[in-house]
Amino acid sequence: MDYELLKLIWWVLIGVLLVGFAVTDGFDMGVGALLRLLAKTDSERRVLLNTVGPHWDGNQVWLITAAGAIFAAWPVVYSVAFSGLYWAFLLVLFAMFFRPVGFEYRSKMTDPRWRSAWDWGLTIGGAVPALVFGVAFGNMFLGVPFSLDEFMRSAYSGSFWQLLNPFGLLCGVISLLMLSMHGAAYLQMRTAGELRQRARRAGFLLAVAVAVCFALAGIWVSYLPGYVIQSAGDVGAAMTPLMKTVSLRDGGWLANYQTFTWMIAAPVIGFAGLLLVAVASLLNRSALAFVGSSFAVAGVICTAGFSLFPFLLPSSLIPDQSLTIWDVTSSALTLNIMFWVAMIFVPIILSYTLWGYYKMWGRLTTDFIEDNQYSTY
Repeated sequence: MDYELLKLIWWVLIGVLLVGFAVTDGFDMGVGALLRLLAKTDSERRVLLNTVGPHWDGNQVWLITAAGAIFAAWPVVYSVAFSGLYWAFLLVLFAMFFRPVGFEYRSKMTDPRWRSAWDWGLTIGGAVPALVFGVAFGNMFLGVPFSLDEFMRSAYSGSFWQLLNPFGLLCGVISLLMLSMHGAAYLQMRTAGELRQRARRAGFLLAVAVAVCFALAGIWVSYLPGYVIQSAGDVGAAMTPLMKTVSLRDGGWLANYQTFTWMIAAPVIGFAGLLLVAVASLLNRSALAFVGSSFAVAGVICTAGFSLFPFLLPSSLIPDQSLTIWDVTSSALTLNIMFWVAMIFVPIILSYTLWGYYKMWGRLTTDFIEDNQYSTY
């Protein structure tokens, strides 16, 4: 296949992996973030944990796969991001440590203090990654303080605390609220009784909150200086980030919606999904609420990706050295081999994942947990 086409294909495929991670592991993190808010008793908390217990580890593989794909397809992005944002990724990793240990050991002892401590750990494991991922995405619109030398070695001059700027925090709040809403929509399908009613109310309120914050972020972005490529080499050939000229333009992040008008579908789908979550939660249509939340998550992430295109990691120090899909990709041979491997194995993974959900589906109640307290989380 043509090299330029392969570059575009892998931008799409990695976007699909990130959306897949957000849609699948997103409701796991959302359930964790809501653990102490929705559940009032120990049995109710165990209900929440067992709705995601059989699936959370498989869902998290989407993140590992996306990271591996970035390493293989965009090695420069991988090296710059994982070295420059080292402490942010470590924070995510440390927070996620609570999940496997918490699921396995939380109910091994009946001491309320033991279980309460692990409940907080599982809440941190759900809320902190959701928040940090949003903050990281928000900082891409502001630019990341890195530079490259002639040997493509990166130097990062920022700090972890610089990531916690107002716009980055707003994006972090959107991510946390959105995945919590996704978790509430999932719980509407998997729980019953009063716990389900609380999930319905939470789903409605969170959908409204996400819509307001998403609209605010869109207005904010329209006033931010956006990165625009002024000149570049042949995008269908091998390039480096040092072979282009980039300028900043007010409202530049919205330019793609004028050039590629079909991209406006992403924010429309995002807002439509949020509306569907709110309405379906009020009407007690749990499956529709989850479909709506899935579309909302996909729409919000695609909106960010479409706005940034073709930039992957803009540089606030030297805009000309920003990383784009045209100049940081691996060779055409590498992308071609990866493409066919993905075409073969991704459908297989999706098949057994859906089979797992099918076999373990059903509503969980506190009575079921109490009758099976030694064989459930």
